[in-house]
Amino acid sequence: MDLFLGVDVGSVTTKFVLMDREKRILASCYLRTSGDPIAALKEGLRYIEHRMPQGGVIRGVGTTGSARHLAGVIVGADIVKNEITAHAIAAITRVPDVRTVFEIGGQDSKLIIIRNGVVEDFAMNTVCAAGTGSFLEHQAVRLNVPIEEFGKLALQARQSVRIAGRCTVFAESDMIHKQQLGFGKAEIVKGLCEALVRNFINNLASGREIEDPIVFQGGVAANQGMVQAFRDFFGGKKRIIVPPEHGVMGAWGAAILAMEYAPQETAFQGFSVVERNFKSQSFICTDCPNTCEIVVLKEDDRVKALWGSRCGKWTPETATVRFEEEGETLSSLASYPECSTERCAMHG
Repeated sequence: MDLFLGVDVGSVTTKFVLMDREKRILASCYLRTSGDPIAALKEGLRYIEHRMPQGGVIRGVGTTGSARHLAGVIVGADIVKNEITAHAIAAITRVPDVRTVFEIGGQDSKLIIIRNGVVEDFAMNTVCAAGTGSFLEHQAVRLNVPIEEFGKLALQARQSVRIAGRCTVFAESDMIHKQQLGFGKAEIVKGLCEALVRNFINNLASGREIEDPIVFQGGVAANQGMVQAFRDFFGGKKRIIVPPEHGVMGAWGAAILAMEYAPQETAFQGFSVVERNFKSQSFICTDCPNTCEIVVLKEDDRVKALWGSRCGKWTPETATVRFEEEGETLSSLASYPECSTERCAMHG
C-alpha cells in the first residue's frame, strides 16, 4: 500500500495526516507545539508509526506551516509548500465547488478566494491576535470556561453583548466591563465570537467578494459558536461548510501535494528520526547592514540545515567549516566567509 504523509507545523499546533492514493485519511494527529516544534514532530511521528497499516510504505512526504522548512529537513520532505496552497488543495478535495476558504488557526487567520479550482486571491492576518484562536482561548481562561465548552455556551445565549474586537487589549477590557455590568457568561462568549468574526471580515474580506460555498477550516472551526457567528453575519444567506477534517486540512493538503509532486524515490528519513538528537541555534550576521538572523539546525554536532542568509553567504557547508574550527563560537561566525556580491546590502 502506497502511503503519503502530510505535516503541518504551526506556532500553536502540529498536525499529521497519513493518506492513501485515494486521498483517504487513514490516521491523523493534532498536537500542541508548546514552543518546541522538534519535540512535537517526534511525538507525531511516533503516533503515526503506531497506526501504519500492515504492508504500508510511505512514498512521499509534504510539509507546510510556519515551521515547514524545519519540519521538511527533519522528516525528509519531498515537497515543502506554504499554508495557502496546502489549505486550498485540501478544501478543493473535500468540496470541489468551493469558492471561499476561511481558515482560523492559533496565531493567524487566512482568507482564500478560489475560482474554477484555482486560488485567485488570498489574505492573511499575522499581526493582530484578536483575529485568531489564541484570542478565544485566552478569554476562555479569563472566564473560567473550558475551551471545549466555549462554543456550546455561545449557542445557549439568547442575545449577545457587543464586544470591541479590533484589539485584544480593548476586547479584554470591554469584556471585563460587561461582566461588571452583570451580563452572563453565555452572552459574553457569544459576543466574543461575533467580535472575532467582525475582525476577520474587516481585516481580510474588505474589498473582496465572498461567494459560497464557504469552507471553514482550522482548529477554530470546531467552535460551534464561531460557526454560528459567521452564519449570523451573513444572515443565513451563505452556505458555510465545516469539513470533518477541519483541524488537519493543512496537513491533508500537504499529503495530497506530496502524492502529486513527489519524486520516484522519497526523501523520507524514516521513523527512526525520533531517536536522533536535533538542536537549533541562531546568530546575527553583522558583516553587512542586512543583519541577517541565521538559524542553524544541527544533528548531533553536524550542521544539517540553515535559514535566513539573504545574500547566500551562509550555507550548511560554510557553517560546518566554522563550527569544526577549534574554539569557534556562534558569535564569531559573522566574519566568515566573503558575502555574495549579488544580494549583499554592503556591496550593493
